[in-house]
Amino acid sequence: MRKQIDLNCDMGESFGAYTFGSDERLLEHISSANIACGFHAGDPNVMDRTIRLAKKYNVAIGAHPGFPDIAGFGRRMIEFSPEEIYRIVLYQIGSLQAFCKVHQVQMLHVKAHGALYNQAVYQRATAEAIVRAVYDLNPSLILYGLAGSELLKAGREAGLTVASEVFADRTYQPDGSLTPRHDKNSLIQDVDQAVAQVKRMLRSGNVQAVNGELVEIEADTVCVHGDGPHAVGFVENLRKSLTEQGIKVTQLVE
Repeated sequence: MRKQIDLNCDMGESFGAYTFGSDERLLEHISSANIACGFHAGDPNVMDRTIRLAKKYNVAIGAHPGFPDIAGFGRRMIEFSPEEIYRIVLYQIGSLQAFCKVHQVQMLHVKAHGALYNQAVYQRATAEAIVRAVYDLNPSLILYGLAGSELLKAGREAGLTVASEVFADRTYQPDGSLTPRHDKNSLIQDVDQAVAQVKRMLRSGNVQAVNGELVEIEADTVCVHGDGPHAVGFVENLRKSLTEQGIKVTQLVE
């Protein structure tokens, strides 16, 4: 059984007059933050503030690029060519890199958001476009992606360090993909069930799909979502339970 794991969370998703999530309270319990870059959520002011907070709590900083779709929160598929995907990803991670430089902190990873993330699970051209954008900006960045995805395969082939991501609060399909959000059984809201799922993935290298099948899975980092009404308590209890099991929550670079 693994004795340590990275715990990551998407954040910085407020924008303008709209506030979402409890970023500062969540930063007390996670090890890595995926910060929205203004396309699906976030804006320059929020990016600046979130980086300041991540620095304060010594949490690893990563860029969280998505499709330019504020209205759909980046969760709707939009048809872009691979070259367009390359440019929108490069643009977004470059913007977060600028704020990191100003605040004298290092950007350590990149994790795509929503529909862009899901598209890169299966579509090789999308995966390669994301990989090329990351590599061209900074080949030392760690690329987060769904365990077993085309994105991770393309990242490894390009020479990037990749992190196989699993989810504490999402259910899985028999092919190893996440259950679509429109399905009523897509989310795990019970912390004990989430802890049991994470423990199985770390201990046995598999996850139980919604049909009962066991699916092999590799876990380098665990994602929790911070936009639910009980997110802070969920993440706090998850970390506490992992610690009690002797599993240290730590950045991948430590």
